[in-house]
Amino acid sequence: MNDKTETGQQSRKEAIEAHAKLRRERAADKLRENLSRRKQQVRARRSGQADETNGLPAAKMDES
Repeated sequence: MNDKTETGQQSRKEAIEAHAKLRRERAADKLRENLSRRKQQVRARRSGQADETNGLPAAKMDES
């Protein structure tokens, strides 16, 4: 192998490793956010407050 091929393979390997590291960091951030949100929900249930969700609102039927 020549130097150019080894350098190209090495830089590609470094790029792949850097991308994998970013993915792991993003996944860890999402897990922390999820854990925090679940803890807040548990605290709200214990104190009798309603859960504050960010999702879709529950379907309501009009009783008119």
